[in-house]
Amino acid sequence: MSCAGSLPIALDSITQDSEAILEDLGRMLAIDTCFPPGSGYPAFADLMQNLLEPMGFTFSRVVVPESLWQTPDGSAQGERVNLIASLDSGASEACNLYFHVDTVPAGDGWNYPPLALTQVGDKLIGRGSADMKGTIAATLAALRAAQRMKLALQFNPVLLLCTDEEGGLYPGVRYLAEQQLFSGHLLSFNGGAVPRIWGGCFGSIDLKVTVTGRSAHSGDPVGGINAIEHSLPLLNALNVLKTEVEQRTSAMPAPPHFQGQPLTSRLTLAAVQGGSKGSTIPARFDLLINRRYSPEEPFEAVWDELTSCIDQAMAGSAALNVEYHLIGHLAPVSDPTGPHWPRWLAALSQGFGFDANDFAVWGSSTSSDMGWVQQAGIQEILLGGLARPENRIHASDEFTTRQDVVALAQSILSYLAADFHH
Repeated sequence: MSCAGSLPIALDSITQDSEAILEDLGRMLAIDTCFPPGSGYPAFADLMQNLLEPMGFTFSRVVVPESLWQTPDGSAQGERVNLIASLDSGASEACNLYFHVDTVPAGDGWNYPPLALTQVGDKLIGRGSADMKGTIAATLAALRAAQRMKLALQFNPVLLLCTDEEGGLYPGVRYLAEQQLFSGHLLSFNGGAVPRIWGGCFGSIDLKVTVTGRSAHSGDPVGGINAIEHSLPLLNALNVLKTEVEQRTSAMPAPPHFQGQPLTSRLTLAAVQGGSKGSTIPARFDLLINRRYSPEEPFEAVWDELTSCIDQAMAGSAALNVEYHLIGHLAPVSDPTGPHWPRWLAALSQGFGFDANDFAVWGSSTSSDMGWVQQAGIQEILLGGLARPENRIHASDEFTTRQDVVALAQSILSYLAADFHH
């Protein structure tokens, strides 16, 4: 692999761009785009237009209709603004650079402000720093370097800044793909800073169950129906089903840290809520079930198995009502490889210093909204990002590092530059 022209100088200049990188990332982290509820999307789109307009980008705002993403529990709130930012660099082919702009909620246990950038040594701490606002900052740094050196580009960059990846019922990129609002291959930054050839990923279902009883005084419970206690058969049945589900293996290659063990399907009792105080019989019990399913498992079969388990477990219950709703769904991804992968692997090697022999194919039982992109007809999906096992993604004190942001920016610039040879 070799670089020609001004590309080496442009790559080196990214290491001197720390001040702008930190300023961009700090402004992004300060906007609360957590999902649920997802109410910060319009403000984030405003910020991105402000950052990209001086570079010559043009914009299209696409709002996902509320009828598609709203759930019965009302946990999602606010306009679902997706931003498509396009730069005509004179290239003959586009590359779609995908980012989800939502984060999980900050949660508990932080030692630093979650909605601000805190630097501790080389760590860049804040909710979304690694997953995945830091990847947007890296992309902006790559584009600035290209424009500073007036590099010709191999691809016209199209940035897809999308909503509701974090378990949403109807992710924004699904809507963009189904409406055919972009075309060509796609580079997703929902991956890691690792020498990985993406082998695909599992699908994910979030199903919420609500059991309704009748409140009463716990010391005089005549006429009361305890929603929590009447849900015990359901919890037991789901625990039995969990054992069955997690025996099912996938042919998808497992990550290296699985140490030779296969990827398996997953069922998790993810959240419960019910009751308020000791003197009252609880009238309501809410249960959130997460089910990760492999590409070998048809969605319809997974859904039927889950709902049949609920129906059978609660068939003899005296509860007044049992309802369940799908509140989040990501389709699985299978074989996202294609003709652009060799160039992307070479670009990753340029940025992160990987050797060609370091790369391996593996999938994951985590999930991505890229399954919907495949179902809409775009098969090839490149993968990169900032995730590392130690980054505390979805946990308190999430962080990335300055070195990884610079390395990813150098990888992106290499991939986009016309005089990058591999």
